[in-house]
Amino acid sequence: MIRRIIAVVSRSYYTSRSKKPSLYSKISPLGNPNTSVVPVLDDWVFKGNKLRVAELQRIIRDLRKRSRFSQALQISEWMHNKGVCIFSPTEYAVHLDLIGKVHGFSSAETYFDALKDQHKTNKTYGALLNCYVRQRQTDKALSHLQKMKDLGFASSPLTYNDIMCLYTNIGQHEKVPDVLREMKQNQVLPDNFSYRICINSYGVRSDFGGVERVLKEMETQPNIVMDWNTYSIAANFYIKAGLTRDAVCALRKSEERLDNKDGQGYNHLISLYAQLGLKNEVMRIWDLEKNACKRCINRDFTTLLESLVKLGELDEAEKILKEWESSDNCYDFGIPSIVIIGYSQKGLHEKALAMLEELQNKEKVTTPNCWSIVAGGYIHKGEMEKAFKCFKTALSLYVENKGWKPNAKVIAELLRWIGDNGSVEDAEVLVSLLRNAVPVNRQMYHTLIKTYIRGGKEVDDLLGRMEKDGIDENKETKKIINKKNA
Repeated sequence: MIRRIIAVVSRSYYTSRSKKPSLYSKISPLGNPNTSVVPVLDDWVFKGNKLRVAELQRIIRDLRKRSRFSQALQISEWMHNKGVCIFSPTEYAVHLDLIGKVHGFSSAETYFDALKDQHKTNKTYGALLNCYVRQRQTDKALSHLQKMKDLGFASSPLTYNDIMCLYTNIGQHEKVPDVLREMKQNQVLPDNFSYRICINSYGVRSDFGGVERVLKEMETQPNIVMDWNTYSIAANFYIKAGLTRDAVCALRKSEERLDNKDGQGYNHLISLYAQLGLKNEVMRIWDLEKNACKRCINRDFTTLLESLVKLGELDEAEKILKEWESSDNCYDFGIPSIVIIGYSQKGLHEKALAMLEELQNKEKVTTPNCWSIVAGGYIHKGEMEKAFKCFKTALSLYVENKGWKPNAKVIAELLRWIGDNGSVEDAEVLVSLLRNAVPVNRQMYHTLIKTYIRGGKEVDDLLGRMEKDGIDENKETKKIINKKNA
């Protein structure tokens, strides 16, 4: 389990009129992984700024956490090539790991082979093993592990954890307990992660006796501090197997070990109790979380609302939504959208629409996806005018490359309805909006032709537009036009 530590440092005795930009502040905004950070580093030095190795290492750590591995590797290479610092075993290991992430295990092998013998330490051997594991190179990983054993480098749980992760990733879960046994035989003490991987290996095979044995062994080990995460993993497997009593027992033990102010732990328990259908337990844990954490962030509200919607407790969800609105947390449409989609899934489209319109009236951001979902619901109920209104709003919010694409079935149903019942203006508006989101097609023009004919308008110019768009008349087109002349 990764603990979140927030450090707040106050220096009231010093006030700076202008905060001098740091190297981190120059590199951090360069989020595009294709953007090179080398010019920034060169410019920093050229302008006579101080270069601190500790700061560069901190930047590398930060970039790795944010999966910006290419830029982290650039800084590491720049440090080494410029002689900024003499690499320690840790720096070599980090550099090798980054090469593996960016260029693959073959490049990591080449780098490792070129290292001097004194730099081939347990850290660099471990980093290369991790590269093999990440890319599921079983034979290479096992061969490399044997070399590590021969050199006396397989003395930490991390090494064996890597192999257990490898077997997990390739689906050979039955081999994981054997690795744990070998680990103990070699006098290497398993850590919490070792045991959790083993619990997982039994859980995925529905071997609940194995899960219990590992938990009991953990509880007797003096070097192991039982945490909420371990019991929640077991609880999750019990839930999937329908073992409600065992699941609740594991969740109680998990709750006993929650760290104060650990919102992640509370959220996890809320989700698991929701899977069990236990609304009272969900709300009890929510009350505990509010008391422990003092202030709930958007992630906490998201977890609770998703859980309540899953339970079908939409009235309760709406109360929590009001609580969020009064919390002074920053606005995030993803939170009310949970309830909006929940109402839509229950067929309560009027409530979903009312929420969307309320947010719209307050000039709050909404997304096309929710409007489209509500439109689809109205189509299912045959309320086409409301569906058309919602879908127009969805299309008006469309932004290219933002993940949402109009639903093809909704488009087809609305085009069919407008073609049979709508006005020329309706058809032109819909087709104009659709052009921004999807390629124009024959059905759009057939809808336009139908409304033109019904409205007594000539279609010659319309057929010219159709031709310019590269759409030929077919039998259906001629059939629609001939109805006019019949």
